[in-house]
Amino acid sequence: MSTPEGQVFDLGYRHYDGPREGRTRARRALFVNGVRTCFGLGRGAWAKVLPVLFLVAVMAPAAILSIMAGLLGEVFADVLDLPGPQDYYAIVSPILLIFAAIIAPELLCSDRKSGVINLYLVRPLSSNDYVASRWLSFFAVSLVFIYAGQVVLLTGLAMGSEEPFAYVRENWAHVPRFLLAGLAIAAVTTTIPLAAASLTTRRAYASLAVIGLFVVTTVVVAALSEIDCVTSPDVEQSTSGRQANSDSTSGASLAVTFGSGGLAGLDNSNTGCEPELGIVGRWARLLDFGGIPLQISDLIFGEYEEELTPETELIPLPPSVAVVWWIVIVSVPAAVLWSRYRRLVT
Repeated sequence: MSTPEGQVFDLGYRHYDGPREGRTRARRALFVNGVRTCFGLGRGAWAKVLPVLFLVAVMAPAAILSIMAGLLGEVFADVLDLPGPQDYYAIVSPILLIFAAIIAPELLCSDRKSGVINLYLVRPLSSNDYVASRWLSFFAVSLVFIYAGQVVLLTGLAMGSEEPFAYVRENWAHVPRFLLAGLAIAAVTTTIPLAAASLTTRRAYASLAVIGLFVVTTVVVAALSEIDCVTSPDVEQSTSGRQANSDSTSGASLAVTFGSGGLAGLDNSNTGCEPELGIVGRWARLLDFGGIPLQISDLIFGEYEEELTPETELIPLPPSVAVVWWIVIVSVPAAVLWSRYRRLVT
């Protein structure tokens, strides 16, 4: 008979005797995992390239503007009207939207497709904990990308100024403004992509849906809310008359009023500007999901224009409507996201 070469030892079940940190530790671990996923940490090299490229892309305009302001000097920079902190979000918003559309689905679609979500949702972690941790992780990453360019821009403008400390003293108010405006933008760029990702297990579908939503609505709104400004002889004559009689006509520049039928219109004899589609064009701005956060940013920076002028590209919304609609486009996708994951455990 041959002697057996292996042996089996019955060691019994060994209980876990380490620390039990509960839900707080689980939430924190999920948050950290979400941040690492967004930056591609712990994954291959290609997963890290895309976030780095996006980060460079949102900071590059700030670096270029800072160099131009430093080379030209404050006088020439003012003459050329170089963009400042109040304009920067409008410059990089397409990059931020594309970044959110591509990266956000990574946090949700993979977990459901691989079935890892079922492991996450065992006790003590609940579906609310999962959604909140994932949302906060991408919100934090979005803020990094949103604030990065502003920090570079303000630092560059201050260092390029003849008196950096004087520049900081004169422009310190930009800091709380861009911080608050960044929160408003990040709430939209976080909630809408995650809500779309909650509806499918395919990351490509979620990304295309979000990009399509922003692109299509932007094009449609631009077509519907275009302002027609025409310089006619009547307008020129009216303009000359106003210059000669500025004291009596100083208040007759633009008149956008809401009567019983909606938008009453503009005083075309004074400005030559009118909305091509009237009330329809004005309220079409509600469909501009990518532009609403920028209107909130303009409100915060004090750059919001309620009137129609030849320089106004699109018909603006009343400030109160812009704020309410921003709340709607954040809360409705958030409700969709929450309800989708509530059904996973019911």
